Order: sequence, then structure tokens, then C-alpha cells
Amino acid sequence: MGKTFEGKFNAGDRKIAIVGSRFNDFFTRELMDGALDCLQRHGVQEENIDTAWVPGGFEIPMAAKRLAGSGRYAAVICVGCIIQGDTPHFHYVASEVTKGIAQVSLDSNIPVVFGIVTAETLDQAIERSGAKAGNKGFDAALTALEMIDLCASIDAG
Repeated sequence: MGKTFEGKFNAGDRKIAIVGSRFNDFFTRELMDGALDCLQRHGVQEENIDTAWVPGGFEIPMAAKRLAGSGRYAAVICVGCIIQGDTPHFHYVASEVTKGIAQVSLDSNIPVVFGIVTAETLDQAIERSGAKAGNKGFDAALTALEMIDLCASIDAG
């Protein structure tokens, strides 16, 4: 049997960036706090975490692309909250943000992690931003840590 690659929740002394959307910032700030809490609990030093704030969810992939392309970061975590309204606008924004983040990750060759809450109601957004369903920002940071280590393991062979 060949090798098995698995990541651990350790970024070492690598730098990590977090992109957050100011739109629906009541939720995004909770997601950002969750991501920061996770990173610090797993030993990432505060000086190794940079944050960038963008106007809305649609702008997250562009900022993530710039951060990922800088070569300074081992991962980029994207957090935001898109809530269904009375128009189909929600579906367009959620779809493009999702595709954009995935494309940045594939193009940059580093983990660019999706920590976007897409909710049909305010209650769902509350639940996923730190209440009953946990904090999706914390979950995204945990994913970033695992993927950083997994990619390093794969690269080392």
C-alpha cells in the first residue's frame, strides 16, 4: 500500500489571511472572531494573521486572489454572510462568491477556504455565526489549518 496523506491542525509559523465582508457585518464579525479564536487556540501567533475587509460578499474572491497571489500566506480564509431577500439577487451573489473562492484556491495552489454563511433566514444566519449550529468561521479556520498541513505533507512526498 502506498502513502496516506492527512493534515493535522498545525500551521507552524506560517502566515494566514482572512477576508471578511462588511455587508451583514453583525454576522461577519462573529465569523471573523470564530476564525481568529480557532487560529489562536491552535498556536497561530497574532502577528501571523492578517485581515482584509471588503464591502460585500461579491468582492471576497478578488481580495482573496490578491492575498493568495502575494506569496505571503499559507492559506486564505473567506468569511461573510449572504442572506436571502425578496429578490433572486441572493442566488446570484452566493453562486458567484462560491465559484470565485473555489477558482482562487485552484489557481493559487494554496488553500482558500469557504467560510461564507448562505442563509435563507436571519435565524439560520444567527445559528451558523456562533449559536446552535456552531461558528462557520471557526470551522473554516480549522479547515485551513488542516489543509495547510496536508498540502505540506503532499509536497514533501
